[in-house]
Amino acid sequence: MDIDVLVQKFQEEKDMVAYEKLYNMYSKSMLGVIDRIINDEDLSKDILQEVFLKVWNNIESYNPKRGRFFTWLLNISRNAAIDKTRSKEYKTQKQNQNIDIFVHISSDVDEGNDDETTNIITQIQKLSDKCKKIIDLLFYKGYTQSETSDELDIPLGTVKTRSRSCLNKLKLTIAR
Repeated sequence: MDIDVLVQKFQEEKDMVAYEKLYNMYSKSMLGVIDRIINDEDLSKDILQEVFLKVWNNIESYNPKRGRFFTWLLNISRNAAIDKTRSKEYKTQKQNQNIDIFVHISSDVDEGNDDETTNIITQIQKLSDKCKKIIDLLFYKGYTQSETSDELDIPLGTVKTRSRSCLNKLKLTIAR
């Protein structure tokens, strides 16, 4: 069944079968994004469940004219993971854990098996090193623009300009 049809059935009828199919199609990719930010498999799975609950409760806010369903899901996932890392509970928990969990996961880790994810990862790898660093910090690690500026030791304005430029390049390559 076509993705757009599944999304429409879920959005208009809260069709459980469509919801389950969408979950099966996208959960691995979403878990990959969440886990890259959280770096804790169990907590990432909990956040994934919270994300799908948000999706169930807020499906009416998805507008296909504003972007693809996959992108909408990834944004919700990313934001939920970032929100968790900024919570007091998370920060307290992380202070008590071993430093080994903070080792960066290689970009070669399997992010999911669907074609959209593979295409996005492939297109990101084709970008310049500057773009890859910006995207990694802002979208995979959940850094703010200010934190990215500090990490890369470049002005905040440069981070903003570069991120906008890199995302536009990525959009153009994906659209082809």
